[in-house]
Amino acid sequence: MSVAEVRKNTEQRMQKSLEALKVDLAKVRTGRAHVGILDHIQVDYYGSPTQLTQVANVTLIDARTIGVQPWEKKMLSVVEKAIRDSDLGLNPSSQGDLIRVPTPPLTEERRKEFVKLVKTEGEDAKIAVRNIRRDANEAFKKMLKDKECSEDDERRAQDDVQKLTDKFVAEVDKLIAEKEKELLTV
Repeated sequence: MSVAEVRKNTEQRMQKSLEALKVDLAKVRTGRAHVGILDHIQVDYYGSPTQLTQVANVTLIDARTIGVQPWEKKMLSVVEKAIRDSDLGLNPSSQGDLIRVPTPPLTEERRKEFVKLVKTEGEDAKIAVRNIRRDANEAFKKMLKDKECSEDDERRAQDDVQKLTDKFVAEVDKLIAEKEKELLTV
């Protein structure tokens, strides 16, 4: 594996860590309703766990209410139970063939809990990025030891990876700051 390949692989892995953080942050509930908070909910669909979005239409009714309309009428109670049993603290109610999921406004205490959760997610993402940097630096050292690259190439590659790490850590910090601001906005 060449220095360029290791660098490219490192950048791709760091990008994946950032994408994973974005997905995790999307699951954190803010005061407003958005359909993304129901994405990870699994429904028992004829004995097999299936994503909610694969058995129902999920739409926004208004700023604080999500509408879930199962494609099969007999799935109504199963979908409602799955939403109620999720870790989101939502209380759905069915009206005919539509399930309304009101998102209650967050209390100040709950907002602070979510901010702590977001900061923890951010730290985990930074740790993942730093671990990727460590792996890349070990690969460069191995290449130097096996005489596949010169000391200058190894040093330059390590500097490049450090710049990449700094860039991705700054992006993680930016994402965390945005989410924190969103959470604390009443």
